[in-house]
Amino acid sequence: MTSVGVLAELEAGMAELSTPMRVFVAAGRFTEPEPDLPQLAARIRMLLASATADEAWRRFLPKYAPPSVPEVCAALEAVETHAAASLLAKVATVDLVWPSHRHLPVETAERAAARVVSLLGPAATWWTNHDSECGAVNGLTPLFDSLLAGTDGEHFTLALQIADD
Repeated sequence: MTSVGVLAELEAGMAELSTPMRVFVAAGRFTEPEPDLPQLAARIRMLLASATADEAWRRFLPKYAPPSVPEVCAALEAVETHAAASLLAKVATVDLVWPSHRHLPVETAERAAARVVSLLGPAATWWTNHDSECGAVNGLTPLFDSLLAGTDGEHFTLALQIADD
């Protein structure tokens, strides 16, 4: 599949994982040569800015500015590729405040997440703001937030759920 075809498939898969006002997604292709974590963090900042500028959240965050690229990098923890699809589906489905509430049907999210992870391939790197050792979250906003970011070194995908109680 060509890079353009992969990008189109990634965008479609991520769009399936998006829900209004709660789960914000992005997929794209890096323009920088040999992108690494700082370039991914810059895309995360862009998603954070977009999500928190959404009309539903702007009133809760009137003076919010996304963390700097180094701060975003410091908030991220590596995720093993074999765990990426289930975490991506969880970010899209399980409400951060009310875990029994689902934003999407589980089957829909699992199918789309598996496809996205497959498209990025087994050598992709995945990052989250969750510390898997202790279960803590390195918040990127003043609200509840959950992020999963992946890249194959050419393309990237981002999923962010935000919530407030």
